[in-house]
Amino acid sequence: MPAPSPASYGPELEPRPVEEVDWLLLNADAVVTCDEAMRTIGVGAVAIQADRLAAVGPSEELARRYRGRRNLDLRGYLLMPGLVNTHTHAAMSCFRGLGDDLPLDRWLHEVIFPAERVSVTPEMVYWGTLLSCLEMLGNGITTFCDGYFFEESAALAARDAGMRAVLGQGILDHPTPDHPDPSTARTRAEAFLESFPDVGDRVRPSLFCHAPYTCGPSTLRWVKDLCRERDILFQVHVSETEWEARAIQEMYGMGPIPHLDVLGVWDDRTLAAHAVWIDGDDARLLADRGAAVSHNPSSNMKLASGVAPLPVLMEAGVTLGLGTDSCASNNGLDLFREMDLTAKLHKVSRLDPLACPARRVLRMATVGGAAALGWRGRIGSLEAGMKADLIALDIRQPHLTPMYDGASHLVYATRGSDVRYAWVDGRLLLEGGRFKETDAVRAMAEVRKMALTLAKRRGG
Repeated sequence: MPAPSPASYGPELEPRPVEEVDWLLLNADAVVTCDEAMRTIGVGAVAIQADRLAAVGPSEELARRYRGRRNLDLRGYLLMPGLVNTHTHAAMSCFRGLGDDLPLDRWLHEVIFPAERVSVTPEMVYWGTLLSCLEMLGNGITTFCDGYFFEESAALAARDAGMRAVLGQGILDHPTPDHPDPSTARTRAEAFLESFPDVGDRVRPSLFCHAPYTCGPSTLRWVKDLCRERDILFQVHVSETEWEARAIQEMYGMGPIPHLDVLGVWDDRTLAAHAVWIDGDDARLLADRGAAVSHNPSSNMKLASGVAPLPVLMEAGVTLGLGTDSCASNNGLDLFREMDLTAKLHKVSRLDPLACPARRVLRMATVGGAAALGWRGRIGSLEAGMKADLIALDIRQPHLTPMYDGASHLVYATRGSDVRYAWVDGRLLLEGGRFKETDAVRAMAEVRKMALTLAKRRGG
């Protein structure tokens, strides 16, 4: 399908509008705002000034009020907020497809941990993260939350890709690629925070305790205390598997959620990934503390971790976002696919077609994710004054024809490959499906080279 012609960036619109803006995006077939009312504006428009949305509304109205320094006619397109991926390990794109079809414990101990010991370097983290940034951006994800090692390199990759990100330095009570002596974990964490690249508020640091079975109580406490001191997000995998839930119960006499509550971990600056093996009491505790949960359906399904009780979390009022997890446990970074899986998985597991309606799932991938990462009221919806993080999808395609309900269409029919344009902070990063500021060919070549080296080391 042809993209809008370059001429559509062209001359000033007549009659001359009152206010000049950097971008005037006109005539979109639909603007799905993801605001509180979940409005969809037919024949809609968006005005962008600097890094903010100046106005969102009917195209005819905005064409009268604004003149764009750059104008883009989006007939045949749908505009929506950029998606928010609340849980991934971006550098692990280097391990895509490595050790598939194994249970989590064998996959980690027989495949991933050995591979990390011989391959994870600052260079690997940079190129692996950059490759994931390109994949995410091409699929309409403009913000992501990461957790891995050598996260200074991940910050540089997010900066170079132009994406919004929260980047968590991984911490375990075991040797890791960037702190082989576990006793140096605190020194490593503090060094990461002190040396975090000055890339503005668009890219933020975080600390990530791997899990309550790899981080003891003292580690969980000091990491959370450090996060509070720096006012940054604390991340943790929790209750991902039945084995973990049993192990923590046996060690501490309580499940993972109350165990971490006793340690003072849960508050509105904590993000729990997975939360599969939890019950209603756990959900209410998380809601009372203001903690957020990242739901990762593809990863949970592929590793046979279980089906998280998402409707229970929704009913309790927990802040919820969607995550892809890594390319090693998912194989792709497409939140449109995660939305579709989320809605359908919980309908069939509950035998209830009303479980997880499309609008709720779409909000998880946008405003819910924004709230989970600490950007509530700044990203996740298309409203005047919000950050200009938005995407345009080409809906002139057989699988998207006809369209009766924009929100439903985005959850059940859309693919990441339908995304053609993406802006972050008002900067155009994806134009007609092409990356504007990042060399995708080189990123793929560098990761292929690293994969060949890893295969040789593993005897592949």
